[in-house]
Amino acid sequence: MKRVAAIDCGTNSIRLLVADCDPATGELKDLDRRMQIVRLGQGVDRTGRLAPEALERTFAACREYAAVIKGLGAEQVRFVATSASRDAENRDDFVRGVVDILGVEPEVITGDQEAEFSFNGATKELTGRADLARPFLVVDIGGGSTEFVLGDASVRAARSVDVGCVRMTERHLVHEGQISDPPTEGQIAAIKADVATALDRAEESVPLREAATLVGLAGSVTTVAAIALGLDRYESEAIHHSRISLAKVREITDRLLSSTHAERAAIPVMHPGRVDVIAAGALVLLSIMERTGAAEVVVSEHDILDGIAWHAALDDE
Repeated sequence: MKRVAAIDCGTNSIRLLVADCDPATGELKDLDRRMQIVRLGQGVDRTGRLAPEALERTFAACREYAAVIKGLGAEQVRFVATSASRDAENRDDFVRGVVDILGVEPEVITGDQEAEFSFNGATKELTGRADLARPFLVVDIGGGSTEFVLGDASVRAARSVDVGCVRMTERHLVHEGQISDPPTEGQIAAIKADVATALDRAEESVPLREAATLVGLAGSVTTVAAIALGLDRYESEAIHHSRISLAKVREITDRLLSSTHAERAAIPVMHPGRVDVIAAGALVLLSIMERTGAAEVVVSEHDILDGIAWHAALDDE
């Protein structure tokens, strides 16, 4: 068993997994898994730069994670940074801060690499399931981008497009510095059009409609699943591998798009950092299901973070 630490720093959240991995058997045992909403991508779509306050929120989370990693004695640490830090002019400030705190340089990976990690993390424990047809289409809806990857036991095709819950919220739902509450019909139509264009781009590389099983990852998907399941609190065990129908996703999306900030915040499973971006995230998921013809989405709590951990364990071989 290899004890590794994996950090996934995205546009909206930064997550840590410390786990014991056995590459020979495929076993991964969680020791610590945690997440903070830091909104690293705040304003990046508009300014092209990482905001100072966003960097400081991220560095504060890194300091907490460094203490956890040291305490658990991880042998290998891998830090992967995604969409926001790819887009920012001042990404060197981000890299220096992470190195100072954690002693490792963040890998600003490409969208295709991000998709591969997500696929490996999400499907490693699904490949033996007789009730799930192949190929799998893994969809990772992040804050700034969405990754699509189609495959069986391995990746056949992958594509990343710049559509995510934070990017769509900032681009279409902010008016005069305030998020529309709730969005107007015109704003919703603008998101749908943006997502449709992104799906057209994704289909240039990935035959989305060939998918037999749609697997959905990340906070927008897991939050929709938690609402669909009627949970009083966020329960990872109940959400992991739940199957949510297209009709239920449509119902929840409509509810979120017609609700106010206060109404969304009052949903028991809603993380405070997702209140303003969940409606856009749910709409991205619904658009994907409608485009692919998926009758349901299989929700996975195992995603890019688990894929990073596996790669860290293999790198240490």
